[in-house]
Amino acid sequence: MAIPAVVLFAAFHTYPALQGIYYSFTNWDGLSLVYNFVGFKNYINLFKDTNVLNSYLFTFKFAIVATILVNIFSLAIAVGLNSKIKGKNFFRAVYFLPNVLGVLVVGFIFNYLFANVIPDLGEKMNIGFLSSNILGSESLAWIGILIVAVWQACAFNVILYLSGLQTVPVELYEASSLDGANKWQSFWKITFPVIAPFFTINMVLSMKNFLMVFDQIIALTNGGPGRATESISLLIYTGGFMGGEFAYQSANAVIYFIVIMLISVFQIKVLQKREMNM
Repeated sequence: MAIPAVVLFAAFHTYPALQGIYYSFTNWDGLSLVYNFVGFKNYINLFKDTNVLNSYLFTFKFAIVATILVNIFSLAIAVGLNSKIKGKNFFRAVYFLPNVLGVLVVGFIFNYLFANVIPDLGEKMNIGFLSSNILGSESLAWIGILIVAVWQACAFNVILYLSGLQTVPVELYEASSLDGANKWQSFWKITFPVIAPFFTINMVLSMKNFLMVFDQIIALTNGGPGRATESISLLIYTGGFMGGEFAYQSANAVIYFIVIMLISVFQIKVLQKREMNM
């Protein structure tokens, strides 16, 4: 029963990945029938390309900030939704709704809000920093992308944190209240250590997803203004499929994969070690 799934996975994932590695050692432009092997020339040139280096810097900055914000907001919302409030199931459905919506659809909606609704509102209320479209600013455009990405990513992370909070025994809270612990002490000494594995999962998945940010950028800025918000994924796509740099960007994709893998392994090692020390 597993053979059909293995065949499909190999045909549409493993084989294309191996092809990409193969082409990264050539000078193929993606269209020509003839190409030559160039060895590690593409890999060497990547470290000299300022556009590549800038895209890595932007992606890392975006991923680190977004990962921190998503986990802070998601954990806070999950704790609130796990408490005894009216309409708890309704609010859980509302907070999960962004995860159901398509990323491009959400991006285009926010693009309209940033470009039209918010500037008009800022002018009417005489609020200077809201009167202009932040997506048109090289220094602020990434914040618009950050807002959209964090808002949508919180939906899935909240569900994971809620699952973790359900595993915390009520008896521990009762014992801590008898010992005179306040809410913050109960959270830091009981709740967080118990849900630490869920925190690890969320941190790793969030960082991986934000390092691969693509759809939000396409819908909001398309890498602009200029190349201010060009992520690694977007650079690989535009350069490889539209810029005739298929082999060159294949090499970039290989390095990109290695970087994400190393970061994920490092996160797991560090966070799991922290779990053991709690």
